[in-house]
Amino acid sequence: MLTQYYGSERERASFVTSLFDGAARHYDWVGHLLAFGSGPYYRQRTLAHAGLRPAMKLLDVATGTGQVARAATRILGDPRGVVGLDPSVGMLREARKVHSGPLVRGRAEEIPVRDEVFDMLSMGFALRHVATLEIAFAEYRRVLKPGGRVLLLEVSRPQSAVIRWAIRVYFQQVLPLIIRIGTGSRDARLLMKYYWDTIDECVPPAMILAALRQTGFIEVQHRVVGGCLSEYVAVKPLPGGTAT
Repeated sequence: MLTQYYGSERERASFVTSLFDGAARHYDWVGHLLAFGSGPYYRQRTLAHAGLRPAMKLLDVATGTGQVARAATRILGDPRGVVGLDPSVGMLREARKVHSGPLVRGRAEEIPVRDEVFDMLSMGFALRHVATLEIAFAEYRRVLKPGGRVLLLEVSRPQSAVIRWAIRVYFQQVLPLIIRIGTGSRDARLLMKYYWDTIDECVPPAMILAALRQTGFIEVQHRVVGGCLSEYVAVKPLPGGTAT
């Protein structure tokens, strides 16, 4: 709970959705600044490394403007194999401009699809906005086929004080100035401030790993890239408790 932004869990969901709705048309431009232009390559490489292959079906939770969905489509070769899910109408509107596959409005904690549909589920840099990890992960397990994989990409609070200081300055001072000049969007500037606060107060990796195991995932792995990018991979067991 970040009480400087909202006072209750109900207000949290409304605040986050409204914030992303307001910043949606600037989100890709801001994301390009965040990743220094490396985002598309990083997402595609990470999806392939996690096991995404042609003919699979992927659910991209919190798809936003469709950045992960686009990377997945380049691997699958068919946009119909990638379903994007997001609670923000504004984000889905932007995603529709670049992704011709199915787009669904919904939240991680209540996914409006039937059981055991997808070979893989991805979530790119949005886990910090989930209210209850166990509820979301139980939904992820439900919609995955036996042997299906989940890939979570997240920005974790850096252990290094130097890296933490550098990221804080970038998010709180450099990016808001660039965004003010480039877009004039108050929502986009607020989004960067909110991003840093969610990173600084985020759930530690050990709790995320424990929640994945608690909800029945196996082969749970955590990899850190660049001191602050976390990649979580886990597998839904086959009947009998085994992996693929």
